[in-house]
Amino acid sequence: MIYILEDDPSIRKLVLYALNKQGMEAEGFETPSEFFAALNKNMPELALLDIMLPEEDGIEVLKKLRRAAATRELPVIMVTAKGTEYDKVVGLEEGADDYIAKPFGMMELTARIRAVLRRTGAGKKAEEYTVKNLYVCPSKHIVQVDGENVTLTLKEFEILCLLLKNQGICFTRDRLLNEIWGYAFDQATRTVDVHIRTLRQKLGSAGDLIETVRGIGYKIGEQKL
Repeated sequence: MIYILEDDPSIRKLVLYALNKQGMEAEGFETPSEFFAALNKNMPELALLDIMLPEEDGIEVLKKLRRAAATRELPVIMVTAKGTEYDKVVGLEEGADDYIAKPFGMMELTARIRAVLRRTGAGKKAEEYTVKNLYVCPSKHIVQVDGENVTLTLKEFEILCLLLKNQGICFTRDRLLNEIWGYAFDQATRTVDVHIRTLRQKLGSAGDLIETVRGIGYKIGEQKL
């Protein structure tokens, strides 16, 4: 999926048509607020951002994408009428992966998109986990229970991903401390228990997937052969 943030409806429709003809699934948005609302529901493989926009300009949108953990690695191509060297430098320094100035040809645009996807590896299938009603995509920082997004702290997210990546393997508290916090000593093991408890609470009906192995530690599921 490719998201296009472009306030000019004629350009937006033309780009959508061209990408669909090339077999690329795409969705267009007129305003940054619509764009960010869509991001909260589904993460695209790449975003095309215009600079001159209502509400806020494309550079500010790019800055927000690069500040957020979930979108920090999202490939972005700036698509704008501003074609001066200064504008290009600003966009690239703020984290854009490429820059194309209007007017542009559709063949060039699709070629640029494919090149960025190849370079960033965004076209590859993201690693993801589904255990009963729990879905987690580490690369996109998505956690869902029964299809609803769940917000976790960084440490809670890292614990969950570690247990999912090693399903069926029981992690002692000391090992979790070493893996997640980078240290381990007896007085700190309570930290793990507190994080596991809050993690279970936030996961709601999926919280029971995190099993307590009495006297040892925690695990999720059975080990896959």
